[in-house]
Amino acid sequence: MNLSRSTEPVPPQSAAGPSAKHGLLAATALLACAAFTALSSAPQQPAANQPPQYIEKSYPVPVGNEWPDKNSQMQMHDKLARKKHFEAANLERKRQIDNDSAELLKLATELKTAIDKSRNDTLSIDIIRKAEFIEKLARGVKEKMKVTVSGN
Repeated sequence: MNLSRSTEPVPPQSAAGPSAKHGLLAATALLACAAFTALSSAPQQPAANQPPQYIEKSYPVPVGNEWPDKNSQMQMHDKLARKKHFEAANLERKRQIDNDSAELLKLATELKTAIDKSRNDTLSIDIIRKAEFIEKLARGVKEKMKVTVSGN
């Protein structure tokens, strides 16, 4: 067995040993992480050409999906009933105007044929009565056309 010593120089060991080196590395890493965290969470300065950022305010949420109370329900029901009544009244009025207009046309053609058959100088009482009835019916149609049933 060779008990001779090697001639290679041996590095001098520090007084603290290898565990002290690992502790120093750990402390340096911890310090670097703390510095990185501090820098990343620091408020950033706005650039000179960017507008300042504003903090949003919280506003109360509007109540939009609540059921209406009984008074509101009654008002909505009444409004719907008035609208239906308005539509029904307008339909009836239009139907009456159509019927009266058709009657006017029929009476006017009958009057024209009766006048054409009569002599030029005289008109019978029947022709005068038809003319008065046509005038009365025409005024009624005119008034019905003016009438507007309120839809409110």
